[in-house]
Amino acid sequence: MNYPIGEYYCKLDSKGRLLLPSSFKEQLGEALEEGFVLRPSLFGDCLELFGMSDWRAMQEKLGKLNPFKAENVMLIRRFNAGARMAKVDANGRIQIPKDLMEKTKLVKEVVMTSLIDRMQIWDRSIKEIEDSKISEEQFVEMLTAKLGDSDFIG
Repeated sequence: MNYPIGEYYCKLDSKGRLLLPSSFKEQLGEALEEGFVLRPSLFGDCLELFGMSDWRAMQEKLGKLNPFKAENVMLIRRFNAGARMAKVDANGRIQIPKDLMEKTKLVKEVVMTSLIDRMQIWDRSIKEIEDSKISEEQFVEMLTAKLGDSDFIG
């Protein structure tokens, strides 16, 4: 699935419904019909939003782990803990369950941002703190180290 490009600033209403911006919905296209899976992130106080095809792919990877090893079962159980189905309603909103809002400290203003195989939903103030953990210089160094280690592509 192709996830929307960029960051989107949104608001949660008093019932925990997240109104998706129109440009976000346009970029998602048919994926809106399939629905999504929300889960607490492994790496930060945010939610991860998977398209159904990416969630199934992740479950397929996990399903290849040997189910007769306790650590594999614990890993799968922990990864899937808190996961919830999420549909976009007729008004273009996703209902975020209260327990997931509390766990990830989502209050009112949120930021949605894309990764490669999922999106993240952050409380705006927490994302600002998270983003400040590395400077622009450190970001450029990381980018160069991870992607700029060769003069040749391919």
